[in-house]
Amino acid sequence: MSTIDSNNNIFNQINQTNQSNSKATSADESDSEMFMKLMIAQLQNQDPTSPADTSDFMQQIASMSTVESIANLSTSVDQLGQSLMSSQAALQASSMVGQQAYVKTDLAVLPEGGKVEGLLSLDSSASNVWVSIYDRNGVLVDTQQMGAQSAGDHSFVWSGTQNTPPGQYRVVAQAQVNGEVKTQDLYMGHRINSVTLGQNGIGMKVNTDVGSAGINDIKQLG
Repeated sequence: MSTIDSNNNIFNQINQTNQSNSKATSADESDSEMFMKLMIAQLQNQDPTSPADTSDFMQQIASMSTVESIANLSTSVDQLGQSLMSSQAALQASSMVGQQAYVKTDLAVLPEGGKVEGLLSLDSSASNVWVSIYDRNGVLVDTQQMGAQSAGDHSFVWSGTQNTPPGQYRVVAQAQVNGEVKTQDLYMGHRINSVTLGQNGIGMKVNTDVGSAGINDIKQLG
């Protein structure tokens, strides 16, 4: 199982735990309130000439107390499990820092003397595929031809041209499919600078030089 799938499973488990805890708490409170209402109604409507045995009430109260104790123990165990899952999510998140992630974005950063790496995703085979690179002003800087490609993910590398300065660029991938030109999904390689965890580990985001992205917007690590 990949890191991304593992993180998604953890976050789904945390989300389900939170929802279960909320429902369980509401149910416990409702049961306790109903028990007290029934007991009061029983006292108010009993026959004055033949009152209920006090020991029966004490037994009912003891039973309710036992049920509440078990419910409280279950809540404590759930909270412990939730804490462990949050800690595991934080540990896995920290291991992502410094790695390269292919994030769903059209923004790329060309470093000094470096290169831009990316993945484009094709839903179907294409007779011709090309990648266009634009500067901050929207001016076309370079075009990289990739030729005919089959359906699936395809990697590409752009090292700039002789006069291309380092900096941020916008990348657009297009493909000719059945005579029609279609823009394709792009995942650009960026270094993960830090990771932001939401409450209880839910809603984790990775932070890169071009902004933040959700865990579902990452195609690949490394």
